[in-house]
Amino acid sequence: MNFDLLIIGAGVSGLQCALVVGSAKNKDFAKDKKIGIISHQRNSHLQNALLNNVLGLKPKTLGEDVLNDGKQHLSSLYPHISQIENEKVISVESNNSGYIVTSNKSKYVSKIVVIALNYSKPFTINGLESFIEPHQRANPKKDRIQLTNKNHLIKKGLYCCGTIAGWRSQFAIAAGSGSSVATDILTIWNNNTPIKIHDKV
Repeated sequence: MNFDLLIIGAGVSGLQCALVVGSAKNKDFAKDKKIGIISHQRNSHLQNALLNNVLGLKPKTLGEDVLNDGKQHLSSLYPHISQIENEKVISVESNNSGYIVTSNKSKYVSKIVVIALNYSKPFTINGLESFIEPHQRANPKKDRIQLTNKNHLIKKGLYCCGTIAGWRSQFAIAAGSGSSVATDILTIWNNNTPIKIHDKV
């Protein structure tokens, strides 16, 4: 299966990236894009979270509920985005068309790939080993990792967001990181004219 954009990981940053990209579905530059998100890569740290300090969420909101609601939110508003469940990515390798993403069940080709995993070891995706480095903002005792990037860009067509991009493990930071990557990708699709997507009443 071929994609214009494939997001690997459906935690906060991955789902937020998908939601923002999905919200551009009626724009001429995005309406024909094939987008997918691989939801079952690794457990999100959000599954054990109790969210009391996030603007817009009621105190005592469970992170597990946010993840489940986020997937439903994505499928109900933006059903054109393929949600790929119960697959684990084994490798990401560049080719002439972009990237070949191989999972334990399938193989995909995508022009753009976003790595939206958490920052825990082990990191077992072949083809990305050379980008792994110690996390710059985490407690060194935790032995966390990130992927080498500049403003989320690892190399042409390959992005990372959330904690794996070097950001701290806070809900709002991870969500903002995913949104940032989404708007960068939409800008590329919009002939490199900067864009942001807002719905209005």
